[in-house]
Amino acid sequence: MSMEVTAWNAMYNAMHASNDRRPFSRESLRRIGAFARPHRRNISFYLVLSVVIAALGVATPVLAGRVVNAIVDHAALSVVVGLAVLIAGIAIVEAGLAIANRWLSASIGEDLILDLRTTVFDHVQRMPIAFFTRTRTGALVSRLNNDVIGAQRAFSDTLSGVVGNIVTLAITLVVMVGISWQITLLALLLLPIFVIPARHMGTRLARLSREAANHNSVMSTQMTERFSAPGATLVKLFGRPERESAEFAVRARRVRDIGVRTAMLQSVFVTALTLVSALALALVYGLGGFYALRGQLDAGSVVAMAMLLTRLYSPLTALASARMDVMSAMVSFERVFEVLDLKPLIAEAPGARDVPPGPVSVELRNVSFGYPSADKVSLASLEEVAVLDTRGGETVLHDIDFRVEPGQMVALVGSSGAGKSTVAQLIPRLYDVDAGHVLLNGVDVRELTAASIRGTVGLVTQDGHLFHESVRANLLLARPEAGEGELWDALRKARLDGLIASLPDGLDTVVGERGYRLSGGERQRLTIARLLLAQPRVVILDEATAHLDSTSEAAVQEALTEALAGRTSVVIAHRLSTIRAADQILVVEAGRIVERGTHTELLAAGGRYEQLYRTQFADSGPKPPAMAPILEA
Repeated sequence: MSMEVTAWNAMYNAMHASNDRRPFSRESLRRIGAFARPHRRNISFYLVLSVVIAALGVATPVLAGRVVNAIVDHAALSVVVGLAVLIAGIAIVEAGLAIANRWLSASIGEDLILDLRTTVFDHVQRMPIAFFTRTRTGALVSRLNNDVIGAQRAFSDTLSGVVGNIVTLAITLVVMVGISWQITLLALLLLPIFVIPARHMGTRLARLSREAANHNSVMSTQMTERFSAPGATLVKLFGRPERESAEFAVRARRVRDIGVRTAMLQSVFVTALTLVSALALALVYGLGGFYALRGQLDAGSVVAMAMLLTRLYSPLTALASARMDVMSAMVSFERVFEVLDLKPLIAEAPGARDVPPGPVSVELRNVSFGYPSADKVSLASLEEVAVLDTRGGETVLHDIDFRVEPGQMVALVGSSGAGKSTVAQLIPRLYDVDAGHVLLNGVDVRELTAASIRGTVGLVTQDGHLFHESVRANLLLARPEAGEGELWDALRKARLDGLIASLPDGLDTVVGERGYRLSGGERQRLTIARLLLAQPRVVILDEATAHLDSTSEAAVQEALTEALAGRTSVVIAHRLSTIRAADQILVVEAGRIVERGTHTELLAAGGRYEQLYRTQFADSGPKPPAMAPILEA
């Protein structure tokens, strides 16, 4: 390795090393060992090859010195040729071993990334919905990318680097001292001139790098928010494009200035260290030549010492920053473990069983519930705040008690924030109750398998979320094994088959981020088609028509009629005309059921339901509109 490359490596290591000074955690080391254990065979081969490669690297300068001595001594041609062939053979072997070692390094590193990513991904998927409502997606993705890769470097780079550099340093020092202890001492005395500037300059460059990263992060966030469909619409309607552009340009210019300054600092640093290394070589040649002319050293030894000098500086410089490299890797591991240590609040019970077959009843028995506080479901670093919000844990549902018989429809109505959507999230076990029971066919959901709950309960929310994938992919999310005919049948029942058939790519049409290439009504009907494809025995509609115009609402209501036919259903609606045919209507206020009965009974009672109904139809005259409810069909 040349002195210039060594200078770049020294600067890079110092620049990217962590400033964390925490001591090694024995528990963290144990857990790292657990991840490394499946790969211990490859790691052992990797370390052995690193040692062999280091030893071969030192052999070449010694043989080069012997070639010079053979030439100076006018040795036989066969001797010179033999040494040259030996050097070539060592180079070939070293190149082959380097390729093999790189393959091992890549295999270990990529396998580790695979293990860490899949472990974190699977763990995150088990987290409750409260975790995702609090966590910044970008911070979580960073754990799966940047921190996982940082942890992987501990095995693919740092571990072998430390072992290889120690072996190289030990062999090089032994050989150099054997040739001339005076020149070796001189080389060691010059080392601080090489290392200290690297550490100092690396710190300055690290500060610039962090500032640039912060600016880039802000610009990335600005672009992500402004370039999304709703964000772009908001800017066009209410924003000031000139101000947005000016704010972006200020940060972009600062990143440019940092880039120029960083490039100049790097250039000056590398040039200075290359100059130092050149001066060191000059001193070696000068002192070595002096000893050679006095007969105390032969010419080949001088050449060997000069070549060994680069073999000495490289591992010394690398080992000087080894602790920082190890700490950086440890910090990455600990950030990954921090996520893995956040225990999911909802876990499948040992011996959990499937939902009993046949039509399904739904019952909430004396249920009380409060959303978990932040410290139970989140991390300050994932929310990108200094301290977690201490609020939460207050009871929002009090003694909720009702039963929906198989095939019946129960409607929940009430003011916004009364707790209706919370009830809907408890039935598919998105949260666990604090007290009481949520029962499907008489079995507590905490005793059922998650897969059987997913296969039994279908939920349609008001936002109708879709992935940035094709219509087909969004539908198959409900039932991957569904055939082409089943997909079109679900679309037909959702009153969407005509639209999809008219698209150039049909089922393979990409719907856009969050489905924004479709209208609100089309998006909602596609989510209903997905529900129909899943064929759940229980359907929950959480204000599925809340934000639709009357035309779209009519189309969606027709699709909902298909979705609810013959199924147990819980419907949450603000538009009371849509739930007049419900078998039972529950009025929820402040987390309590304050009234229950049929539409006619509740109107006659003159309570809260009657107030909501009269208020909603006040503009239509003294009497509610005499229209048959769509869901009566």
